[in-house]
Amino acid sequence: MDLTYTEEEREFRARLRAWLGKALPELPARPSPDDWPGRRAYDAGWQRRLYDAGYAGLHWPLDAGGRGATPTQHLIFLEETERAGAPYVGANFVGLLHAGPTIAAEGTAAQRARWLPPVLRGDEVWCQGFSEPDAGSDLAALRTRAVRDGDDYVVTGSKIWTSHAEVADWCELLVRTDPAAPKHRGISWLAMPMDAPGVTVRPLRTLAGSTEFAEVFLDEVRVPVANRVGDENDGWRVTMVTLSFERGTAFVGEVVACRRTLARVARTARANGRWDDPVLRRKLGRLYGEFGALWRLTQWNVSESERSGGVPGTGGSVFKLAYSHARQELYDTAAEVLGAGSLSLEEEWTADRLSSLSYTIAAGTSQIQRNIVAERILGLPKGR
Repeated sequence: MDLTYTEEEREFRARLRAWLGKALPELPARPSPDDWPGRRAYDAGWQRRLYDAGYAGLHWPLDAGGRGATPTQHLIFLEETERAGAPYVGANFVGLLHAGPTIAAEGTAAQRARWLPPVLRGDEVWCQGFSEPDAGSDLAALRTRAVRDGDDYVVTGSKIWTSHAEVADWCELLVRTDPAAPKHRGISWLAMPMDAPGVTVRPLRTLAGSTEFAEVFLDEVRVPVANRVGDENDGWRVTMVTLSFERGTAFVGEVVACRRTLARVARTARANGRWDDPVLRRKLGRLYGEFGALWRLTQWNVSESERSGGVPGTGGSVFKLAYSHARQELYDTAAEVLGAGSLSLEEEWTADRLSSLSYTIAAGTSQIQRNIVAERILGLPKGR
Protein backbone atom coordinates (compact mmCIF):
# COMPACT_ATOMS: atom_id res chain seq x y z
CA MET A 1 0.00 0.00 0.00
CA ASP A 2 1.47 3.33 -1.12
CA LEU A 3 0.67 6.03 1.45
CA THR A 4 2.06 8.95 -0.57
CA TYR A 5 -0.23 11.28 -2.52
CA THR A 6 -0.03 11.88 -6.27
CA GLU A 7 -0.40 15.32 -7.82
CA GLU A 8 -3.89 14.32 -9.00
CA GLU A 9 -4.87 13.36 -5.45
CA ARG A 10 -3.55 16.63 -4.04
CA GLU A 11 -5.58 18.52 -6.62
CA PHE A 12 -8.66 16.47 -5.72
CA ARG A 13 -8.20 17.41 -2.06
CA ALA A 14 -7.85 21.10 -2.92
CA ARG A 15 -11.01 21.09 -5.08
CA LEU A 16 -12.99 19.27 -2.41
CA ARG A 17 -11.77 21.61 0.32
CA ALA A 18 -12.76 24.64 -1.75
CA TRP A 19 -16.21 23.18 -2.47
CA LEU A 20 -16.80 22.42 1.21
CA GLY A 21 -15.82 25.96 2.09
CA LYS A 22 -18.65 27.24 -0.12
CA ALA A 23 -21.28 24.55 0.52
CA LEU A 24 -21.22 24.26 4.31
CA PRO A 25 -22.14 27.88 5.12
CA GLU A 26 -25.24 27.47 2.94
CA LEU A 27 -26.65 24.59 5.01
CA PRO A 28 -29.75 25.20 7.15
CA ALA A 29 -29.61 24.75 10.92
CA ARG A 30 -29.45 21.15 12.10
CA PRO A 31 -32.83 19.87 13.33
CA SER A 32 -33.47 18.64 16.84
CA PRO A 33 -32.17 15.11 17.56
CA ASP A 34 -35.78 14.03 18.24
CA ASP A 35 -37.10 15.38 14.93
CA TRP A 36 -36.60 12.37 12.69
CA PRO A 37 -38.55 13.70 9.69
CA GLY A 38 -36.47 16.88 9.99
CA ARG A 39 -33.25 14.89 10.31
CA ARG A 40 -34.14 12.82 7.27
CA ALA A 41 -34.82 15.98 5.25
CA TYR A 42 -31.54 17.54 6.44
CA ASP A 43 -29.50 14.43 5.61
CA ALA A 44 -31.25 14.01 2.25
CA GLY A 45 -30.56 17.65 1.41
CA TRP A 46 -26.85 17.23 2.08
CA GLN A 47 -26.77 14.01 0.06
CA ARG A 48 -28.39 15.84 -2.85
CA ARG A 49 -25.71 18.54 -2.66
CA LEU A 50 -23.04 15.85 -2.82
CA TYR A 51 -24.80 14.24 -5.77
CA ASP A 52 -25.10 17.48 -7.72
CA ALA A 53 -21.44 18.27 -7.07
CA GLY A 54 -20.29 14.80 -8.19
CA TYR A 55 -19.25 13.54 -4.75
CA ALA A 56 -22.08 11.05 -4.06
CA GLY A 57 -21.00 7.42 -4.22
CA LEU A 58 -17.50 8.64 -4.88
CA HIS A 59 -15.95 5.17 -4.57
CA TRP A 60 -18.87 3.22 -6.04
CA PRO A 61 -18.27 1.62 -9.45
CA LEU A 62 -19.22 3.63 -12.51
CA ASP A 63 -21.84 1.07 -13.54
CA ALA A 64 -23.45 1.47 -10.10
CA GLY A 65 -23.79 5.23 -10.53
CA GLY A 66 -20.63 6.17 -8.67
CA ARG A 67 -17.53 8.00 -9.81
CA GLY A 68 -15.21 5.02 -9.66
CA ALA A 69 -12.75 6.98 -7.53
CA THR A 70 -9.63 5.39 -6.14
CA PRO A 71 -9.51 4.18 -2.53
CA THR A 72 -7.16 7.05 -1.71
CA GLN A 73 -9.59 9.63 -3.12
CA HIS A 74 -12.35 8.05 -1.04
CA LEU A 75 -10.23 8.39 2.10
CA ILE A 76 -9.34 11.99 1.21
CA PHE A 77 -13.06 12.71 0.89
CA LEU A 78 -13.72 11.25 4.35
CA GLU A 79 -10.81 13.16 5.89
CA GLU A 80 -11.80 16.50 4.41
CA THR A 81 -15.53 16.27 5.11
CA GLU A 82 -14.90 15.22 8.70
CA ARG A 83 -12.29 17.91 9.31
CA ALA A 84 -14.65 20.52 7.87
CA GLY A 85 -17.45 19.36 10.16
CA ALA A 86 -19.66 18.37 7.22
CA PRO A 87 -22.72 16.17 7.84
CA TYR A 88 -22.07 12.45 7.65
CA VAL A 89 -24.48 9.93 6.12
CA GLY A 90 -27.01 10.23 8.97
CA ALA A 91 -30.35 8.63 8.18
CA ASN A 92 -28.95 7.51 4.81
CA PHE A 93 -26.32 5.24 6.36
CA VAL A 94 -27.96 1.85 5.69
CA GLY A 95 -28.60 2.66 2.05
CA LEU A 96 -25.22 4.27 1.40
CA LEU A 97 -23.02 1.97 3.47
CA HIS A 98 -24.83 -1.41 3.63
CA ALA A 99 -27.74 -2.05 1.25
CA GLY A 100 -26.46 0.06 -1.64
CA PRO A 101 -23.00 -1.54 -1.81
CA THR A 102 -24.60 -5.00 -1.44
CA ILE A 103 -26.98 -4.38 -4.34
CA ALA A 104 -24.07 -2.98 -6.37
CA ALA A 105 -22.13 -6.20 -5.74
CA GLU A 106 -24.94 -8.79 -5.87
CA GLY A 107 -27.98 -7.23 -7.55
CA THR A 108 -29.22 -7.66 -11.11
CA ALA A 109 -28.93 -4.85 -13.64
CA ALA A 110 -32.61 -4.02 -13.09
CA GLN A 111 -32.18 -3.94 -9.31
CA ARG A 112 -29.14 -1.72 -9.54
CA ALA A 113 -30.97 0.68 -11.89
CA ARG A 114 -34.04 0.82 -9.62
CA TRP A 115 -32.47 1.22 -6.18
CA LEU A 116 -29.03 2.75 -6.47
CA PRO A 117 -29.75 6.15 -8.08
CA PRO A 118 -32.36 7.13 -5.42
CA VAL A 119 -29.89 6.17 -2.68
CA LEU A 120 -27.16 8.32 -4.20
CA ARG A 121 -29.52 11.28 -4.66
CA GLY A 122 -30.85 11.00 -1.11
CA ASP A 123 -34.39 10.38 -2.40
CA GLU A 124 -34.89 7.05 -0.60
CA VAL A 125 -33.82 5.94 2.87
CA TRP A 126 -33.18 2.33 3.85
CA CYS A 127 -33.31 0.53 7.18
CA GLN A 128 -31.81 -2.80 8.23
CA GLY A 129 -34.09 -5.70 9.21
CA PHE A 130 -31.62 -8.35 10.36
CA SER A 131 -31.75 -8.89 14.13
CA GLU A 132 -34.70 -10.48 15.92
CA PRO A 133 -35.50 -10.87 19.63
CA ASP A 134 -34.08 -14.42 19.57
CA ALA A 135 -31.54 -13.92 16.78
CA GLY A 136 -28.98 -11.28 17.66
CA SER A 137 -25.39 -12.51 17.73
CA ASP A 138 -26.67 -15.84 16.35
CA LEU A 139 -28.20 -14.11 13.36
CA ALA A 140 -28.74 -17.37 11.45
CA ALA A 141 -31.31 -18.38 14.10
CA LEU A 142 -33.79 -15.88 12.63
CA ARG A 143 -37.41 -17.04 12.41
CA THR A 144 -39.14 -14.47 10.20
CA ARG A 145 -40.81 -16.61 7.51
CA ALA A 146 -41.27 -15.89 3.82
CA VAL A 147 -43.61 -18.28 1.99
CA ARG A 148 -43.68 -18.19 -1.81
CA ASP A 149 -47.07 -17.36 -3.29
CA GLY A 150 -46.83 -16.89 -7.04
CA ASP A 151 -44.74 -13.81 -7.77
CA ASP A 152 -44.65 -12.75 -4.12
CA TYR A 153 -43.25 -13.84 -0.80
CA VAL A 154 -45.67 -13.59 2.11
CA VAL A 155 -43.58 -12.50 5.11
CA THR A 156 -44.53 -12.95 8.77
CA GLY A 157 -42.37 -12.28 11.82
CA SER A 158 -40.66 -9.44 13.64
CA LYS A 159 -37.35 -7.58 13.69
CA ILE A 160 -35.63 -5.52 16.37
CA TRP A 161 -32.91 -2.83 16.42
CA THR A 162 -34.10 -1.82 12.95
CA SER A 163 -32.09 1.31 12.24
CA HIS A 164 -34.10 4.36 11.05
CA ALA A 165 -37.22 2.27 10.38
CA GLU A 166 -39.57 5.14 11.21
CA VAL A 167 -38.30 7.28 8.30
CA ALA A 168 -37.24 4.52 5.87
CA ASP A 169 -38.69 3.76 2.44
CA TRP A 170 -37.04 0.33 2.10
CA CYS A 171 -35.73 -2.39 4.36
CA GLU A 172 -32.91 -4.82 3.69
CA LEU A 173 -34.70 -7.83 5.16
CA LEU A 174 -33.47 -11.30 6.06
CA VAL A 175 -36.13 -14.02 5.97
CA ARG A 176 -36.27 -17.79 6.26
CA THR A 177 -37.46 -19.28 2.97
CA ASP A 178 -36.68 -22.94 3.73
CA PRO A 179 -37.36 -23.89 7.36
CA ALA A 180 -36.26 -27.48 6.72
CA ALA A 181 -32.74 -26.48 5.61
CA PRO A 182 -29.80 -26.02 7.99
CA LYS A 183 -30.16 -22.60 9.55
CA HIS A 184 -27.45 -20.93 7.46
CA ARG A 185 -28.82 -22.31 4.19
CA GLY A 186 -32.52 -21.47 4.27
CA ILE A 187 -32.23 -17.66 4.34
CA SER A 188 -32.98 -15.10 1.61
CA TRP A 189 -32.21 -11.35 1.34
CA LEU A 190 -35.18 -9.20 0.31
CA ALA A 191 -35.79 -5.52 -0.35
CA MET A 192 -39.09 -4.76 1.37
CA PRO A 193 -41.05 -1.52 0.87
CA MET A 194 -41.79 -0.06 4.29
CA ASP A 195 -45.20 1.22 3.20
CA ALA A 196 -46.43 -2.28 2.33
CA PRO A 197 -49.65 -3.39 4.09
CA GLY A 198 -48.89 -5.39 7.23
CA VAL A 199 -45.74 -3.46 8.28
CA THR A 200 -45.92 -1.94 11.77
CA VAL A 201 -43.06 0.16 13.20
CA ARG A 202 -42.66 0.70 16.93
CA PRO A 203 -39.72 3.00 17.87
CA LEU A 204 -37.36 1.98 20.67
CA ARG A 205 -35.85 4.59 23.02
CA THR A 206 -32.16 4.08 23.75
CA LEU A 207 -30.23 4.83 26.93
CA ALA A 208 -29.31 8.21 25.45
CA GLY A 209 -32.97 9.02 24.76
CA SER A 210 -32.76 8.59 20.98
CA THR A 211 -35.17 6.58 18.83
CA GLU A 212 -33.01 5.62 15.84
CA PHE A 213 -33.93 1.96 16.37
CA ALA A 214 -37.33 0.31 16.18
CA GLU A 215 -39.19 -2.94 16.41
CA VAL A 216 -40.82 -3.91 13.12
CA PHE A 217 -43.74 -6.33 13.01
CA LEU A 218 -44.59 -8.10 9.75
CA ASP A 219 -48.07 -9.54 9.32
CA GLU A 220 -48.38 -11.36 5.98
CA VAL A 221 -46.48 -8.66 4.12
CA ARG A 222 -46.28 -9.32 0.39
CA VAL A 223 -42.84 -8.71 -1.12
CA PRO A 224 -42.28 -9.32 -4.84
CA VAL A 225 -39.91 -12.17 -5.68
CA ALA A 226 -38.21 -9.67 -8.00
CA ASN A 227 -37.05 -7.87 -4.85
CA ARG A 228 -34.87 -10.80 -3.78
CA VAL A 229 -31.14 -10.05 -4.08
CA GLY A 230 -29.26 -13.25 -4.87
CA ASP A 231 -30.76 -16.70 -5.23
CA GLU A 232 -33.43 -18.10 -2.97
CA ASN A 233 -31.87 -19.65 0.14
CA ASP A 234 -28.51 -18.01 -0.71
CA GLY A 235 -29.19 -15.08 1.59
CA TRP A 236 -26.56 -15.98 4.17
CA ARG A 237 -23.80 -15.52 1.61
CA VAL A 238 -25.34 -12.20 0.50
CA THR A 239 -25.60 -11.22 4.18
CA MET A 240 -21.89 -11.83 4.63
CA VAL A 241 -21.31 -9.35 1.80
CA THR A 242 -23.49 -6.81 3.64
CA LEU A 243 -21.73 -7.41 6.95
CA SER A 244 -18.31 -7.14 5.31
CA PHE A 245 -19.24 -3.62 4.22
CA GLU A 246 -20.66 -2.85 7.66
CA ARG A 247 -17.52 -4.00 9.46
CA GLY A 248 -14.92 -3.20 6.84
CA THR A 249 -15.67 0.22 5.38
CA ALA A 250 -18.83 1.64 6.97
CA PHE A 251 -16.98 2.98 10.04
CA VAL A 252 -14.17 4.75 8.21
CA GLY A 253 -15.63 8.22 8.62
CA GLU A 254 -16.08 7.60 12.32
CA VAL A 255 -12.36 6.91 12.77
CA VAL A 256 -11.65 10.41 11.50
CA ALA A 257 -14.32 11.76 13.86
CA CYS A 258 -12.74 9.95 16.81
CA ARG A 259 -9.32 11.37 16.00
CA ARG A 260 -10.87 14.85 15.98
CA THR A 261 -12.60 14.12 19.31
CA LEU A 262 -9.31 12.93 20.79
CA ALA A 263 -7.63 16.20 19.84
CA ARG A 264 -10.51 18.06 21.46
CA VAL A 265 -10.13 16.04 24.67
CA ALA A 266 -6.41 16.85 24.76
CA ARG A 267 -7.12 20.59 24.31
CA THR A 268 -9.69 20.45 27.11
CA ALA A 269 -7.19 18.69 29.41
CA ARG A 270 -4.66 21.47 28.79
CA ALA A 271 -7.29 24.12 29.48
CA ASN A 272 -8.67 22.68 32.74
CA GLY A 273 -5.35 21.68 34.33
CA ARG A 274 -5.63 17.91 33.80
CA TRP A 275 -2.65 17.89 31.44
CA ASP A 276 -0.26 17.77 34.39
CA ASP A 277 -1.43 14.22 35.18
CA PRO A 278 1.20 11.87 33.63
CA VAL A 279 -1.19 8.90 33.71
CA LEU A 280 -3.74 10.83 31.68
CA ARG A 281 -1.10 11.97 29.20
CA ARG A 282 0.04 8.37 28.69
CA LYS A 283 -3.55 7.30 28.13
CA LEU A 284 -4.10 10.05 25.56
CA GLY A 285 -0.83 9.14 23.86
CA ARG A 286 -1.82 5.49 23.64
CA LEU A 287 -5.21 6.45 22.16
CA TYR A 288 -3.46 8.68 19.65
CA GLY A 289 -1.36 5.72 18.57
CA GLU A 290 -4.34 3.36 18.45
CA PHE A 291 -6.45 5.63 16.27
CA GLY A 292 -3.46 6.33 14.03
CA ALA A 293 -3.04 2.57 13.57
CA LEU A 294 -6.79 2.17 12.96
CA TRP A 295 -6.61 4.78 10.22
CA ARG A 296 -3.77 2.89 8.55
CA LEU A 297 -5.80 -0.32 8.88
CA THR A 298 -8.73 1.53 7.32
CA GLN A 299 -6.54 2.51 4.38
CA TRP A 300 -5.46 -1.11 3.99
CA ASN A 301 -9.04 -2.42 4.19
CA VAL A 302 -10.32 0.06 1.62
CA SER A 303 -7.42 -0.76 -0.70
CA GLU A 304 -8.00 -4.49 -0.22
CA SER A 305 -11.69 -3.98 -0.98
CA GLU A 306 -10.78 -2.33 -4.27
CA ARG A 307 -8.45 -5.19 -5.22
CA SER A 308 -11.10 -7.80 -4.41
CA GLY A 309 -13.80 -6.26 -6.59
CA GLY A 310 -15.29 -3.85 -4.08
CA VAL A 311 -16.17 -6.27 -1.26
CA PRO A 312 -14.13 -5.94 1.97
CA GLY A 313 -12.55 -9.07 3.38
CA THR A 314 -12.22 -10.53 6.85
CA GLY A 315 -9.81 -7.77 7.80
CA GLY A 316 -12.94 -5.78 8.57
CA SER A 317 -13.45 -7.94 11.65
CA VAL A 318 -9.98 -7.02 12.93
CA PHE A 319 -10.80 -3.36 12.43
CA LYS A 320 -14.26 -3.54 13.99
CA LEU A 321 -12.97 -5.39 17.06
CA ALA A 322 -10.16 -2.91 17.70
CA TYR A 323 -12.20 0.17 16.84
CA SER A 324 -15.18 -0.59 19.08
CA HIS A 325 -12.98 -1.01 22.15
CA ALA A 326 -10.80 2.02 21.34
CA ARG A 327 -13.93 4.14 20.92
CA GLN A 328 -15.20 3.11 24.36
CA GLU A 329 -11.86 3.97 25.95
CA LEU A 330 -11.83 7.32 24.16
CA TYR A 331 -15.18 8.38 25.61
CA ASP A 332 -14.34 7.01 29.05
CA THR A 333 -11.25 9.23 28.93
CA ALA A 334 -13.34 12.18 27.74
CA ALA A 335 -15.63 11.74 30.76
CA GLU A 336 -12.57 11.60 33.04
CA VAL A 337 -11.26 14.87 31.60
CA LEU A 338 -14.57 16.69 31.62
CA GLY A 339 -15.67 15.57 35.07
CA ALA A 340 -19.09 14.90 36.57
CA GLY A 341 -20.44 18.25 35.43
CA SER A 342 -20.56 17.05 31.83
CA LEU A 343 -22.83 14.08 32.47
CA SER A 344 -26.10 15.69 31.45
CA LEU A 345 -28.01 13.99 28.64
CA GLU A 346 -28.17 17.38 26.93
CA GLU A 347 -24.39 17.29 26.50
CA GLU A 348 -23.07 15.96 23.18
CA TRP A 349 -20.21 14.28 25.04
CA THR A 350 -22.61 12.24 27.16
CA ALA A 351 -24.68 11.09 24.20
CA ASP A 352 -21.51 10.03 22.36
CA ARG A 353 -20.22 8.19 25.41
CA LEU A 354 -23.45 6.27 25.86
CA SER A 355 -23.52 5.50 22.14
CA SER A 356 -19.95 4.15 22.32
CA LEU A 357 -21.14 1.38 24.64
CA SER A 358 -23.13 -0.16 21.79
CA TYR A 359 -20.20 -0.54 19.41
CA THR A 360 -19.01 -3.82 20.95
CA ILE A 361 -22.46 -5.21 20.03
CA ALA A 362 -23.43 -3.42 16.80
CA ALA A 363 -22.41 -5.05 13.49
CA GLY A 364 -21.55 -8.29 15.31
CA THR A 365 -20.41 -8.58 18.92
CA SER A 366 -16.75 -8.57 19.87
CA GLN A 367 -17.04 -12.27 20.71
CA ILE A 368 -18.24 -12.99 17.16
CA GLN A 369 -15.41 -10.90 15.70
CA ARG A 370 -12.85 -12.81 17.76
CA ASN A 371 -14.21 -16.08 16.42
CA ILE A 372 -13.97 -14.79 12.84
CA VAL A 373 -10.39 -13.63 13.36
CA ALA A 374 -9.43 -16.90 15.03
CA GLU A 375 -11.02 -19.21 12.47
CA ARG A 376 -10.82 -17.35 9.15
CA ILE A 377 -7.58 -15.39 9.55
CA LEU A 378 -5.50 -17.39 12.01
CA GLY A 379 -6.83 -20.77 10.88
CA LEU A 380 -7.57 -22.00 14.40
CA PRO A 381 -10.08 -24.85 14.88
CA LYS A 382 -13.65 -24.02 15.76
CA GLY A 383 -14.46 -24.03 19.44
CA ARG A 384 -16.65 -26.74 20.87
